Amino acid sequence: MKKILRIIDANLNRAREGLRVCEDISRFTMPEKPLAGLLKTARHSATRAVLSSKNLTLKDLVEARDVKNDCMKFRDSKRSKGDSLPVVFMANIERVKESLRVLEECSKVMDETVSHRYRKIRFDVYEIEKKYNDSVRTRKKE
Repeated sequence: MKKILRIIDANLNRAREGLRVCEDISRFTMPEKPLAGLLKTARHSATRAVLSSKNLTLKDLVEARDVKNDCMKFRDSKRSKGDSLPVVFMANIERVKESLRVLEECSKVMDETVSHRYRKIRFDVYEIEKKYNDSVRTRKKE
C-alpha cells in the first residue's frame, strides 16, 4: 500500500506544481484572465479529490513519501535556456496531463470516486490547453 501512496503523492505534487507554473504564466502574461482562474480551479480540484476520499488522506501521502530514496528527484526536463514562456507552459501542461492520468489509474486501487474526479480534471485540463493554444495563436496573428 505504501508504494501506491508514494505514486499518488508524487503525481499529485507534480500535477499541482505544473498547474501553478501554468497558472502564473497565464496570470501575468495573458490578456485572458479567466484562463488563470481555470488553472487555479484545476489545481485546487486536484487537492480536493484526495480530501474527499474515505480511503486517502494527505497525511497518509506525506507519511509514505520517501524523497531521500527517490532515484529520479534531480532529473531535469530537457529544455533550453532561452525557451519562451509558451514553451514552458506547454511543457508543464504535458506534465500535468501525464500526472493526472497516473492519479486516475492509481487511485482506482484506493477509491473509484477519486479516480473519476481525476479523469474529469484531466479532461478540463485538455480544454484549458486548447484555450491557451488558441489564445497564443490569436496573439501571434495580431
